[in-house]
Amino acid sequence: MLERSRGGKPLTPAQVVAELNAERAILLDVRDAKEYNSGHIHGALHIPHSKVAARLGELHKHREKTIILACKMGQSAAATGKLLTKNGYTVRRLGGGMMEWGSQGMPVVTAKSAGKNKEG
Repeated sequence: MLERSRGGKPLTPAQVVAELNAERAILLDVRDAKEYNSGHIHGALHIPHSKVAARLGELHKHREKTIILACKMGQSAAATGKLLTKNGYTVRRLGGGMMEWGSQGMPVVTAKSAGKNKEG
């Protein structure tokens, strides 16, 4: 129950990769557009933290999968996780956020290399 109150259990970058590769989860990046465009995890959906409540419907098709949240350091992901959990989603978060992802040398793509920003 404690992990739910904090917005989801934190996962290591290696655990995130395993969940995504097994197609058990989707990754939702909740940083602002500038941060997202400067480097994000390949395949991540992008909905800024401030817009998640208004855009919950976009996540409905992913209800059967775990949603792994990513932000810069973990605070926004935890807050978003509380909202998603309250709305019936199974939520985990990238422990340490994109700062931890980067410190472990994990790959990122930029808006230029990805082709476009998926925020919509």
